[in-house]
Amino acid sequence: MPEIRILLADDHTLVRRGIRLLLEGVPDFCVVGESASGEETLQKLQQSQPNVLLLDISMPDTNGLEILSRVLEISPAMVVIMLSMYKDGEYIARALQAGARGYLWKDAPDEELIRAIRVAMSGEIYLPPGVSMEHIQALIAAQPPVERLTAREKQVLALLASGLTTQAIAVRLGVSPKTVETHRSHVMSKLDLYDIASLTRFALRHGLIQET
Repeated sequence: MPEIRILLADDHTLVRRGIRLLLEGVPDFCVVGESASGEETLQKLQQSQPNVLLLDISMPDTNGLEILSRVLEISPAMVVIMLSMYKDGEYIARALQAGARGYLWKDAPDEELIRAIRVAMSGEIYLPPGVSMEHIQALIAAQPPVERLTAREKQVLALLASGLTTQAIAVRLGVSPKTVETHRSHVMSKLDLYDIASLTRFALRHGLIQET
């Protein structure tokens, strides 16, 4: 069975220690690193090359969802499972919108964490027991369209609407053209707008750019 490499990102040492002890008891799981902040998570991500990131939604230096967005820029195929005490469906909806493959409550039984990792690694979305995908999809659909975008997607949309090319945006943001194309595709899909003219009108209407 292929080894599943896991990075733990939580600012509480005792929480990380408990999760590590649990996961190290699973034969095909390997904890390859720990981090206590957003910036450290990004560093460890590149150093340890995990398959799975267990990410606390409340990190001390950066919002967990913003870290999630930056992680997926670096490694689009990363399986990220958010760990949270927040049981409001809105938080789950935001996490899935941002690209998380699972959302796990911190007071969940040990076996649920193991199950969450296996479900997410299989390509499916893991949701806590009692939470339906239909409910989360309804919450996502009810969001104002602009709120469906991550901070980086709004940034890319604004630059596209300002007339910058993919290459120019990549240089401006310090990312690859492929990453910009991925963001552009996500923006178009989330907004159901597939041409620059429509995206520009949307950006103007929502104050992402100023009319000149």
